[in-house]
Amino acid sequence: MFDTRPPKLPAIPGVGYKPQHYSDILAGPGAVGWLEVHAENYMGDGGRPLAQLRALAALFPISVHGVGLSIGGEDPLDRTHLDRLKRLVDWLNPASFSEHLAWSSHGGTFFNDLLPLPYTDATLARVADHICEVQDTLGRRMLLENPATYLAFDETTMAETDFLTELVRRTGCGLLLDVNNVFVACTNRGENPEAYIDAFPVEAVGEIHLGGHDAQEDDRGAPLLIDNHGAEVVDPVWALYAHTLGRTGPMPTLIEWDNDVPGWPVLEAEAARAHAMLAETQA
Repeated sequence: MFDTRPPKLPAIPGVGYKPQHYSDILAGPGAVGWLEVHAENYMGDGGRPLAQLRALAALFPISVHGVGLSIGGEDPLDRTHLDRLKRLVDWLNPASFSEHLAWSSHGGTFFNDLLPLPYTDATLARVADHICEVQDTLGRRMLLENPATYLAFDETTMAETDFLTELVRRTGCGLLLDVNNVFVACTNRGENPEAYIDAFPVEAVGEIHLGGHDAQEDDRGAPLLIDNHGAEVVDPVWALYAHTLGRTGPMPTLIEWDNDVPGWPVLEAEAARAHAMLAETQA
């Protein structure tokens, strides 16, 4: 069994922690009230990364975000990876743990990417089993993140929002709503992102993500957005975030910036913009 209580992150902005920002965060976090770390970066036995994480965990709530469990994969979960994750979660006791609705390994090969999956009854059963295994192993409720996708599968039989709703019902997991992923996926598939948000099971949301993307065109000249976590949040995504807050109310909101990482003032300014919108929603 697992602890079914929701995550304990405060409904204020957080940022993905990068070691180059360590001194700036200690000197003045500004609008930033919590930090996210990628689990796989902290599964070692010691050294500077764990020392910094221990120091930050004494000052800030920490969200652990996994990228390597391959929740959607056809293979059984990697028990060695899951056991290392449990060891990290046990000593850190983070305010939240999340993973992706995606797969990244098959037949012992790791593809270093978060790959999409069709939404079918068979996929639903497999992903639900994997979520239950993770939650039972960690002894805590996890959040599952909606993916950024670039195509749809012919064999898909249900909408992504219906798939996520049924996963919540079967497993008791929560959801991480990545607003940039919604904008990217809906633009690429020619769908309405606000309609997606309106259909999303927001009662299960425990955290929101915002990030940047790269705008390109496909071979036919249609918009092609790439989720790259390497730029500022664009205005249409901020507008979709405002629409989302209208449904969820104030929520813990992460500014996700993993590539071409800027100086701390730029990242904190993004958090400050989210903070202002959260305050407006609260008011």
